[in-house]
Amino acid sequence: MAIRLPRIIQAKQILRRSSKDVLKGYIAVYVGESEKKRFVVPISYLNQPAFQELLSQAEEEFGFDHPMGGLTIPCREDKFIDVTSCLS
Repeated sequence: MAIRLPRIIQAKQILRRSSKDVLKGYIAVYVGESEKKRFVVPISYLNQPAFQELLSQAEEEFGFDHPMGGLTIPCREDKFIDVTSCLS
């Protein structure tokens, strides 16, 4: 079993967590199955097929009424980081 540390470090640099503001060109998403964490990701991710699959999952579970007030993606945090680390 291999640990992919470079990929995780790269993902953490890309997925900038923000407690308040979202910069122009980015979008805040809430990720998690039970406890939701907020991530700020580039808007360009919205065009990526892998990210669109996560959005489809969100649509199936929440429709367009997201309980957190923002875009909520109902997947494990590690899966989200895995998917987004491949996008950059």
